[in-house]
Amino acid sequence: MMMAERRSRHSVDVAEGRLRFILLAFLAAAGVITIRLATLQILDYGQYSLFASDQHELESQLLPTRGQVFVRDRADGQLHPLATNRISWQIYAVPKEMSDPVDVAHKLATALGTPDVDMVAKLTKRPDDPYEQIQKDADPAVVDALKALDLPGVGFVDSSARLYPEKGLGGQLIGFLATDDKGLPVGRYGVEGSFNEVLGGTPGSLLAEKDASGRQLIIGQTDLKEAVNGSDVVLTIDRSIQYQACTLIAQAVKDHQADDGSIVVLEPGTGAVLALCSSPDFDPSNYGKVPDLSVLNNPVTLDAYEPGSVFKAFTMAAGLDANKINPKSTYLDKGVEEIDNFKIKDSDGVAHGVQDMTTVLDESLNLGTIFVQRQLGKDAFRQYVQAFGFGAKTGIGLTPESKGDVSSLAKKGDIWAATGSFGQGITTTAIQLAAAYASLANGGRLLRPYIVDEIIHPDGTREKTKPTVVSQPITARSSRLITGMLVSVVENGHGKKAGVPGYYVAGKTGTAQVASSKGGYQKDVTIGSFAGYAPASDPKFVMVVRINHPRDVQWAESSAAPLFGQMAKFLLSYFQVPPERPVATPKETALFTQTTSTAVATSTH
Repeated sequence: MMMAERRSRHSVDVAEGRLRFILLAFLAAAGVITIRLATLQILDYGQYSLFASDQHELESQLLPTRGQVFVRDRADGQLHPLATNRISWQIYAVPKEMSDPVDVAHKLATALGTPDVDMVAKLTKRPDDPYEQIQKDADPAVVDALKALDLPGVGFVDSSARLYPEKGLGGQLIGFLATDDKGLPVGRYGVEGSFNEVLGGTPGSLLAEKDASGRQLIIGQTDLKEAVNGSDVVLTIDRSIQYQACTLIAQAVKDHQADDGSIVVLEPGTGAVLALCSSPDFDPSNYGKVPDLSVLNNPVTLDAYEPGSVFKAFTMAAGLDANKINPKSTYLDKGVEEIDNFKIKDSDGVAHGVQDMTTVLDESLNLGTIFVQRQLGKDAFRQYVQAFGFGAKTGIGLTPESKGDVSSLAKKGDIWAATGSFGQGITTTAIQLAAAYASLANGGRLLRPYIVDEIIHPDGTREKTKPTVVSQPITARSSRLITGMLVSVVENGHGKKAGVPGYYVAGKTGTAQVASSKGGYQKDVTIGSFAGYAPASDPKFVMVVRINHPRDVQWAESSAAPLFGQMAKFLLSYFQVPPERPVATPKETALFTQTTSTAVATSTH
């Protein structure tokens, strides 16, 4: 009897122990669940609230806000957006939720101004229709009006879209925002494309544990990484200068019935780009309407062409720098030179007799620059050309960029260096020419041209671009000498139409032939260029103007030079540069050139 009683009590103790174990295990599990739920509700609320929201809200936290692109305006001292963001509304319908889809269709058609019959057909084509897109990028006022009507089965989704508020400031400079093969926004061409990573920011991510069927586990491990918004980009471009440049180049291309044209303006002391515009151009808001995709490319950085006589300034500067010539050095112009079985002539085909180096630039004599190149020698000439930045990308920051081609200067034979001395047989871009002319203007320093003044990061920190010296192709002495000679070109030579009354302008014309795909050069097809800077004594800007295939005139002095003069007049006024003198006279011009040459001759090399 007692044995049975002990066995019964032992069984009860075991049962109670088991019960206590189960209870403790349950309480422990409950505690874990409670802690996890507290974590979900408090610490991880931001992550898990996304699962309870719609796809639009999810994307808003995972997709970064794109940075804006700004330009400054010296006139008002303000920043102006070239590219910014706006809300874009999409209207959609769920016909299966409509008790009277015909009535909804009538009201939608009236509000949107679309054919009534089309809307009715769209909303009544099948009774269980789950979705119909009504309008993309709808007018916000229309959206507000439809929201007020509270139509059943009609919904609205807002998203971010790109806005380009400034018209006429150059689509090739700005670029545009498109979508990639995944439907994500991506910058193309211009600043939008070249600085896409800076503007675009970093997308966020949401990693979560899933069960075997792929469903989200609410109590599983998750990792939410929110998007990092893009940075704002402030360009070196001046809004007023850019607008004037774009306006003038468009008008010049039209007036000369040219294929295209470009203007680039730099600040010679820093390399900052003040204006960069070409025609024809496109509207970034309607990039899909361009008749030719080539229009999307920026010819200032991409088009490499034979520069012609604007290049003579560098040959002359090299000769001055190497002490092989001075502005009064002379040579005998026989009218023709035979080099490697090729006959080279001046553009007028006339023998000019004894001429000095200043006249070589004034009258743009090919044989005179060949004389200078020979004094230098082929190797030294090539080295100077490369030191001026030709044959290499400038690194302006805009893509794509061509490096041009001066490889012919390394070929055997004398003809390549001879023709290269007057800008034939080599190719350059307008931005290369502008940067190289800036070195003539600023004391001989080749500066890297740049388009971005500063980057403003989402946290408010600013990244300022500093001027960068690439090389010193010539000395300050040589810079002053060549400047005086280029002033003479504008005062006495083929560059008169580039002059501005009251100022000394330095520059050079260039009428280049266009190579044919069949060899040789195309007949009656030329590129007119003018490159220069002002005021010559303290340059505030350097500018290159290019007119491709003008059909009403042949020479650059009648196409590019007048446009340079118009733009230079605007710039000198805009920068409030006081006039240096009354209207020029030949005597004053000679005095300026002589004074410059004397000052250089007495300075150290």
